[in-house]
Amino acid sequence: METFLIRLLQFFMSISLLVLLHEGGHVFFSKLFGVRVEKFFVFFDVKIGKWSGKLFSWKPKNSDTEYGLGWLPLGGYCKIAGMIDESMDTEQMKRDPQPWEFRTKPAWQRLLIMIGGVTVNFILALIIYAGIMFAWGETYYKVPDMTMGMEFSEAAKQYGFRDHDIMLGTDQGPFKEFLDVNGDFFRQIAKAKRVDIIRDGKRMSIPMPGNLDMLAMLKSDPVFVRPYLPSDVDSIVSHADAVKAGMISVGGKTPAEAAGIRRGDKILAINGHPTDSWNKFNYQLTVLGDILKSKKTAKDSLQVRTVSLVFLHKGSTKADTATVVLSPDLKLGIYQSSFADYYKPTHISYGFFESIPAGVSYGINTLKGYVSNFQYLFSADGAKSLGGFGAIGSLFPPFWDWYMFWKMTAFLSIILAFMNILPIPALDGGHVLFLLYEMITRRKPSEKFMIYAEYAGIAVLLLLLIVANLNDILRWLGYM
Repeated sequence: METFLIRLLQFFMSISLLVLLHEGGHVFFSKLFGVRVEKFFVFFDVKIGKWSGKLFSWKPKNSDTEYGLGWLPLGGYCKIAGMIDESMDTEQMKRDPQPWEFRTKPAWQRLLIMIGGVTVNFILALIIYAGIMFAWGETYYKVPDMTMGMEFSEAAKQYGFRDHDIMLGTDQGPFKEFLDVNGDFFRQIAKAKRVDIIRDGKRMSIPMPGNLDMLAMLKSDPVFVRPYLPSDVDSIVSHADAVKAGMISVGGKTPAEAAGIRRGDKILAINGHPTDSWNKFNYQLTVLGDILKSKKTAKDSLQVRTVSLVFLHKGSTKADTATVVLSPDLKLGIYQSSFADYYKPTHISYGFFESIPAGVSYGINTLKGYVSNFQYLFSADGAKSLGGFGAIGSLFPPFWDWYMFWKMTAFLSIILAFMNILPIPALDGGHVLFLLYEMITRRKPSEKFMIYAEYAGIAVLLLLLIVANLNDILRWLGYM
């Protein structure tokens, strides 16, 4: 519960900031050009019966704008006078146009008002990334430094890869990092005509088609490529933590304790399947999980959870075998080794003036990566990967970390900017599209057309919202 609340707080803080500044961008240009802003709300004040839906609001003296906080955290809005928007205030549009209204302003001014929100979001992301570079710098594990190499799926091996190949780069340049939120490592392989590797101490190249499906590479089980990490036990879960996690089995011990597994031991096999790496070990647990879902009785479930483990004590040359009962969620009661146990991270520090171009470059690359990934949304797997508020909230860590908070806020700011500029009516991009049409043809779309377009856009957005959050629910229930 505590981790849920921490994630929830980070999510609301981040979204509130982004919505506030996004709508503030619209307000800034509106007031700059003398357009009245009637309402400026963070979150929607949807009415419920006689209740206005406002958590609180105020209107400064001699101001035309009411500022407030709504109860429905699906975004925010500013109601601009003389504009057809999500408020659907058609009565206002029936009155004679006034000089302070949006509709009476030149098209270029209206265009700047509409792109004000996404502009602020993108600039905000660049500022945050620059701030991150200055405060924390960059820390990552270089792919070419992973000297134990990689593990590959069967599909990858068909192209000529072998386990323990050390990845250097492609015809597009050297690899940087594997754990990249933008997916640059996989994108680089997907677009590569050639992948450079080191195998058995010799440098060589593997020809590639240059048009692999990156989503298929990531969705395959196991994934196309992942770093090799030996199945060395980092440490044993404490008894108190094991009790909280429901790992205690017969005799008051965790499965690892019952088997006699200790820190530094290596898991060699599970149910006869070799597991010299954590990738292989976790894959076997995934297979067991799929089998467990089909079992209806406690007896059948217990049979699946009862496994044979082969492991090697640290410093020993003779393997031990033990039969243990995994926890209901198939936990052994161990912490796995990680990159930090085998590799030294690369850290780059930036001075104040150095951090600005570094942050701008990082933000632009993040936007490019997100735009590139957007194409997969229109596939079946891409639609399934859509996530709603639960998926977004889970991106934040279950503990308070300012570095991760600001990094995720910057990433969400870029997503918000890109999604809002899409040419969908009811989004900023839809209004921009119609304004560009007006500027090119010198003709305004009719108000009737704009109203119908707004309704259509709202319907599309609601459908996407339902699908995304339904995916969250299905993932939570274990159906996806």
